[in-house]
Amino acid sequence: MNSSSMCIKLRRLTAGIVPLISAAGIACATNLSQVDGVRAVAPSPSVPWTAPREALKPEAPVGKAEGTVPADLAQRIQQLTLADVVDLALRNNPATRASWAQARVAANVLGSTRGDYFPTITGSVDASRSHSPVTAGRSSADRSQYGPAINLNYLLFDFGGRSASVETAKQNLFAADLNHNATLQNVVLQAEAAFFSYSATAALLAAERSAIAEAQANLTSAQQRNKVGLATIADVLQAQTALSQEQLNLETIQGNLQAARGSLASALGLPANLPFDLQPMPAAIPVGVISQSVDSVINDALRNRPDLAAARAQAAAAGAQIRVAKSAEFPSLTLGSNAARTTFSPTGASGPSYSVSLGLSIPIFNGMSHQYDVAAAQARADQVSALADQTRQSVITQVFVSYYALQTAEQRVATSDDLLASAQQSAQVAAGRYREGVGSILDLLTAQSALANARAQNVQSRWQWYSAIAQLARDAGVLSVRGDTPFTFSADKAPTKSLPNVINP
Repeated sequence: MNSSSMCIKLRRLTAGIVPLISAAGIACATNLSQVDGVRAVAPSPSVPWTAPREALKPEAPVGKAEGTVPADLAQRIQQLTLADVVDLALRNNPATRASWAQARVAANVLGSTRGDYFPTITGSVDASRSHSPVTAGRSSADRSQYGPAINLNYLLFDFGGRSASVETAKQNLFAADLNHNATLQNVVLQAEAAFFSYSATAALLAAERSAIAEAQANLTSAQQRNKVGLATIADVLQAQTALSQEQLNLETIQGNLQAARGSLASALGLPANLPFDLQPMPAAIPVGVISQSVDSVINDALRNRPDLAAARAQAAAAGAQIRVAKSAEFPSLTLGSNAARTTFSPTGASGPSYSVSLGLSIPIFNGMSHQYDVAAAQARADQVSALADQTRQSVITQVFVSYYALQTAEQRVATSDDLLASAQQSAQVAAGRYREGVGSILDLLTAQSALANARAQNVQSRWQWYSAIAQLARDAGVLSVRGDTPFTFSADKAPTKSLPNVINP
């Protein structure tokens, strides 16, 4: 057969095979584009994906979520204190579980790294059978060989590589544990902020109900005066308008209260529709004046902030990693040993064998990779050290801002107290003047509106003071898992009883 006819036959064969391969490829691609009988992806960007049953894993019904409330709190779910709120948040928040798991990972990594100081011992059992063919002057033979063996390898010396690896793992463990502490403080702050927001909204609702009662009294007074000819219908309409406005405000606050309840439930890790409530709060919320200076609080933060300590630990781990990289440039000394017992069949002969070796590994040239590894580790250490310095500056700034936010909150409480006192007097005078017929309805409504605003600002300023304390405590790294703070405060000038289960001055 000449070469031209052979080429023709090859082309014909290829022409028949290629379509088969293409068809098989298309069929495989079609099968790979489906999962459990549905498309693996949506057919186009504007079409939603139809998920198979396996992808839609059902969640537990919301009504079954009562199990998230511990038994010791279920009895007082309608009388939760701040301590209860913090406790629930720490138990249910997934962030605390994740940070704790990360710390346990780091602890196990440290244990694994310390294992490098010990020898590795492995056992094995080998079996083989061989057949020798017939050769000149020798017949064929079958031979079996089997037996156990044990091997030992031990790194005797490596110029500090193992110790640096252990130090890296230890510092990473410190960082993980400290980050867990920071997560706990963040969760406590989130729970307290939600607690204070809900409490403030509930107090606003109570204040608004007082405003509605006063607006209703004004409307009744205007109607009575209109009946005896001492007021016009315009007075009645203005009083009715003021009452409607207060009712609208009440409905808005009621909606805000439900939103605050949802935020609080989220902070607690509970479904928003789970029935719960807080312990009734006293009418007067005590506050105080912090006695520590801003410099003192900043120094506390530099000592206590867990995220700052974690950043320092990460910098130490990066420094230890430099020593790990440098150790690869130096020789290492290893000890090896092997012991076995081998049995031969069909002769039945058997016997032990062993060996001991001492090896010295000397790196000579590896394309400069070790030098680059050291340089990369040094650059990484510089980067992490700079991030630790950045964290330190951020901590100082946060404490400074939070401290003066608390100072502002203190001043707002004092000012709102004065505003409320003057607004109450003004409203009393306006009401008396209107009853005596020497004041206008406009003066009365204006005074009542100012009084309602003063009540709201007084309520908000006091709860904002508590929020400012919690924020400062978190920024200083001293917010405990019970929600307590170590700050000292002067007593509130107003004669109020101590507020239970709230950060007391």
